[in-house]
Amino acid sequence: MDTTKDIYISPFSTRYASKEMQAVFSENFKFRTWRRLWIALAKAEQALGLEITDAQIAELEAHAQDINHDVAEAREREVRHDVMSHVYAYGKQCPSAEPIIHLGATSCYVGDNTDVIILREASRIILKKAAQVIKNLASFADTYKAMPCMAYTHLQPAQLTTVGKRATLWMYELSQDIDNLEFQLSRLKLLGSKGTTGTQASFMDLFEGDEEKVKKLEALIAADMGFDGCVAVSGQTYSRKTDAYFLGCLSGFAQSAYKFSNDLRILQSFEEMEEPFEKNQIGSSAMPYKRNPMRSERISSLARYVIADALNPAFTAGTQWFERTLDDSANKRISVSEAFLAVDAILNIYMNITSGLVVYENVIRRRVMEKLPFMATENIMMEAVKRGGNRQQLHEALRVHSHAAAKAVKMEGRPNDLIDRIAADPLFGLSKEEIVSQLDPGAYIGRCPSQVTEFLADVAQPIIDRYCTEELHAELNV
Repeated sequence: MDTTKDIYISPFSTRYASKEMQAVFSENFKFRTWRRLWIALAKAEQALGLEITDAQIAELEAHAQDINHDVAEAREREVRHDVMSHVYAYGKQCPSAEPIIHLGATSCYVGDNTDVIILREASRIILKKAAQVIKNLASFADTYKAMPCMAYTHLQPAQLTTVGKRATLWMYELSQDIDNLEFQLSRLKLLGSKGTTGTQASFMDLFEGDEEKVKKLEALIAADMGFDGCVAVSGQTYSRKTDAYFLGCLSGFAQSAYKFSNDLRILQSFEEMEEPFEKNQIGSSAMPYKRNPMRSERISSLARYVIADALNPAFTAGTQWFERTLDDSANKRISVSEAFLAVDAILNIYMNITSGLVVYENVIRRRVMEKLPFMATENIMMEAVKRGGNRQQLHEALRVHSHAAAKAVKMEGRPNDLIDRIAADPLFGLSKEEIVSQLDPGAYIGRCPSQVTEFLADVAQPIIDRYCTEELHAELNV
């Protein structure tokens, strides 16, 4: 009998997040990192003169990876303390080193330092995947940099842009998120070996009041774990504002993806662009013809979760009394992990969509040509003025003709006949052929092609060069 069907299992594990990101938040990663930190502590203490032998350290290293979870779990049921349970379990595997495991440290030495390392490793996955999205969109933008399409303000037709230029808007927001996360990573430091209330009193006892050795201890541990230093001061924990900063970054990624997904959902409704649709994919149980933008909808759904979830560390940071309270723990272990797992899932879908975006060029051109006569009125007016017309009279005539043509389109379902109306008006003195000559969409896209080329070279390519050493493919359940 499959008892897993009788318990709750997070959708992030079964449906959304990648195995790579799940591994970072796994028990194995957590407890192996605890052991790495205990080894780093022992090595540093030995280097600074404490009586710790090479044999003890070798024994610790021999069992750094093979966590005896069953022993730790049984012990925790007795003592109700996770860190001491794992100290006990490690000691059972390393009897000669058992006396020096966790020497001078408090629980946050392994707990908080591990959380910082998890922030670093999870962020690296986010950066790599976000860069892959930019790489996908860069190719797309370059292909369509000169293809005119309708641009919208207030979700109303405005002027023209290009399909490729619009893609740079999506890319630019992601590039800002990458910059923000890189900045936070550049400032990320270990908690270090601060002790129960951040005073390092236990280590001062171990090293008989030698402050330089206590300071050197932290430097050695930080270097061993790949950091350039530890936080300057702390209570028992690293400041929970760190979590708030990182989840603020993740909220940014969610916001950017949310904007993209909404744009694409609207474009798919317009039948201008479409997310990939598999050969045997079913869009609706009732309407066989449907091609629903379900991937973009999933991005939108997960993005809302992340944006709301980012409030959790902010409240937690603000309610840490004095040197620490434990009301951060349950919230933190859920909110931080799920924010990363959700953004990982969002980027997996984003990668998938942008690797196979479908563009319906004929539909886009038809929609452009339906509106272009209205946009061309200023050029038409200027040409008529060059031929002796009165600018104010021409402007009023264009206003009247434009409103009449728009009314016929909206109220009567007729084609846009603005050009015929202007050609028939002697005030303009222009033939239909001369007016139609003003209707080249390429004349109304401004610097779009150049803007795309410049953006790809100046912003996108450096990000691609930093992170895209190999092509990534999303792990998707869609």
